[in-house]
Amino acid sequence: MAVQPSGSGQKVVVYGAYGHTGRFVVAELRERGLVPVPSGRDAAKLAACYPGLDIRPAPVDDPAALDRALDGAAAVINCAGPFAATAAPVIEAALRAAIPYVDVAAEIEANIDTFANFADRAHAAGAVVVPAMAFYGGLGDLLVTASMGDWTTADEAHIAYGLSSWHPTAGTRLAGKVSRERRNGRRIRYTNGQLEYRDDAPPTLEWTFPAPLGTRTVIGEFTMSDVVTIPSHLSIPEVRTYMTAEAATDLSAPDASAPTAIDERGRSAQTFLVEVVVRSGDAERRVVASGQDIYAVTAPLAVEAVQRILNGQTKATGVASAGEIFDAPDFLQALSAHITVEPNRR
Repeated sequence: MAVQPSGSGQKVVVYGAYGHTGRFVVAELRERGLVPVPSGRDAAKLAACYPGLDIRPAPVDDPAALDRALDGAAAVINCAGPFAATAAPVIEAALRAAIPYVDVAAEIEANIDTFANFADRAHAAGAVVVPAMAFYGGLGDLLVTASMGDWTTADEAHIAYGLSSWHPTAGTRLAGKVSRERRNGRRIRYTNGQLEYRDDAPPTLEWTFPAPLGTRTVIGEFTMSDVVTIPSHLSIPEVRTYMTAEAATDLSAPDASAPTAIDERGRSAQTFLVEVVVRSGDAERRVVASGQDIYAVTAPLAVEAVQRILNGQTKATGVASAGEIFDAPDFLQALSAHITVEPNRR
């Protein structure tokens, strides 16, 4: 059952509100009766995007400005990449303001940093910090956690992303560039219970998705933030993510175009199907999630998280991923208007 608005009229700061994902988040907050407070580094863009709203420009390297931006807010959602530059300063401001922090970071290294640098402080303060509360990192974690059910451990978790296409935003491309630079061009995978950096090319294989996708060529070990969120609370030594080859090609194309809106919500025509397979010994559990537009669907994921935190529907404090802090099956059910989730018994 979907969570009802908590404290209608509560202010939620959206840092990076003028970005592609940030605009979806602002719209989602409004739909749920919460008051978005647009913030970010560029005052001119804020004023152009949100005339009449209480905009609060704040350079990420100006703690006093960030404090003013968060003043009187109930929570903050950080949508401003690259998160290698924005996550730590905005988390610091949220801790000073004693309000929850949620971000939509898909940068593996930025999410690692959040767990490493803030876990102890946030837990000691009783604060809530939820990184990667987005299509990548958050959704996969929720699906794997829900699939685990009564299992306390598993041998493997596989998350296969079937995207019809991928028109990356400028922010996505910049975040990818920053991540590649931070790992010196190497790729990364999660195996034997730890992150492993490699110089070889990722494998290419065939993955049979449920209809309507069917069998598709995928890039194996196309590693996303799921390798940070899932192992942060689940005992699974092998976590692998896969991406349809067409989408991976779109992402790396030098002339890749940005998403184009096709409906009144601003969503693109892109569709997705995510298949999760969790294995323990000879037993296997599968679940499939599908929907439209990976950027648009990030908004209800992040806002549902904030709403549940404000309602006290959490299971942990400190830095915690979606699957650890929320009731995963109930959370997914609450998103039924945006994401269709069903077991795959094939």
